[in-house]
Amino acid sequence: MKIHFVGVGGIGMSALAQLHAMAGDEVTGSDRLINKGYTKLPVWDYLTKLGVKIYPQDASGIDAKTQMAVLTTAIEPDNPEIAKAKELGIEILHRSDLLAKHVREHETIAISGTSGKSTTTAMLFEILKHAGKEPSLITGGALLSLQEQGLYGNVYAGKSNILVMEADESDGTLVNYHPKIGVMLNLAKDHKELDVLKGYFQKFYINCGKFIVNAQENKLKQIAPKAKTFGLGGGDTFAANIKLSGFGSTFEADGVPFKLNLPGEHNIKNAMAAIAAAKETGVDLKTAAQALENFKGVYRRFNSVGKINDIEVIDDFAHNPHKAAATLKAAHLRGKRVLTFFQPHAFASVQLLAKEFIEEFSANIRARDMLWLGEIYYAGGEIAKGVSSSRIYEGLKKKGVNVKFLPCRNETAADMAACAQPGDVILVLGARDPTLTAFARQILKAIESKSFERGACKECLLNVSKSF
Repeated sequence: MKIHFVGVGGIGMSALAQLHAMAGDEVTGSDRLINKGYTKLPVWDYLTKLGVKIYPQDASGIDAKTQMAVLTTAIEPDNPEIAKAKELGIEILHRSDLLAKHVREHETIAISGTSGKSTTTAMLFEILKHAGKEPSLITGGALLSLQEQGLYGNVYAGKSNILVMEADESDGTLVNYHPKIGVMLNLAKDHKELDVLKGYFQKFYINCGKFIVNAQENKLKQIAPKAKTFGLGGGDTFAANIKLSGFGSTFEADGVPFKLNLPGEHNIKNAMAAIAAAKETGVDLKTAAQALENFKGVYRRFNSVGKINDIEVIDDFAHNPHKAAATLKAAHLRGKRVLTFFQPHAFASVQLLAKEFIEEFSANIRARDMLWLGEIYYAGGEIAKGVSSSRIYEGLKKKGVNVKFLPCRNETAADMAACAQPGDVILVLGARDPTLTAFARQILKAIESKSFERGACKECLLNVSKSF
């Protein structure tokens, strides 16, 4: 059949588009990024190689031969493509309904939670693949190992009937899935208020055949009291003898030694969730340990862009307070100081979570660290009146955090490079914006071309003198 994906550049939509193109369907897609002039992104190249035709989001990609139009919650009702699909009598399906169909057709393991879904999904996929179970994959973050094979990385068509998928709760569509095994990592305010999210996860728990939750998350145990558990130091499957470093960790689970090449305690939690889910499919822990030691990670999840003069620039997808805090804690293990750029990914996010952003940044930006805030990324749609990154900036200034609000990217790159000193780690945090990785490289290039003896700003040198 001929299927059109409205917003095909989104990580979840591009995965479904790839699956259907691989299955022989005629696939077209549109995206606002094309309208904005982003015509040379890697996602377009890979989709085009699969035969997907890409259009601006102006209804030019829909015609009388189109049999289905797939959309997400981010698409407004008055979008021209929806209007044309209705005019032509084309079936309109939400992304989650199409994904739910794939869930029903497979023995699905679905990973849910506020943070860590993409990494945990990737870890579980790699464990099952290493165990010879030939799983398929649909996820929200591209696996670096799959990219090395020439794939885009967020989807894989395996030979078995097992599907490992990321189950997103942001728009409530989580409740549409009925997987064989459900995993819930954590629960924090994000996208919606906590009571709303609890309702989503409660329904998801009811829909799952088996369920596994984080033993240290009391809110999750209340939602799923009969679920199996994983955790750090407690649970049915837990990590013990944990040792952390700036480049990874070691621990034991059920007496089996594990090594991760990703830093941060949060990644041990992700690994334990993947291990617990793999055990439910019959995989032994030694096999899981071998797979995780070779796990290469997920695109924009603590990816090192480069290191010059002992200053490392790291690109990361962290976009909510929970994720940002975890990434900062991991970076503290790696650098003497952490210099962070953060760009909020949505106006609704800042409106809902400004207080939480202020709390987490003030708790994790140390006296010797610095934070640069960019203005909110505009992806389209309605803008909440009066909402700006300045809300977070003003709150952090009141708490005495070393923070700057520079809406100009070029000014920010130059300022961060001027402040950077040997031993620093620079983080670039944010989601949705396809130019963030290029911005991380821009900062690295600025560091390479600057003079350390004459380039450091007075404010930064003052902070350094206090810290060392």
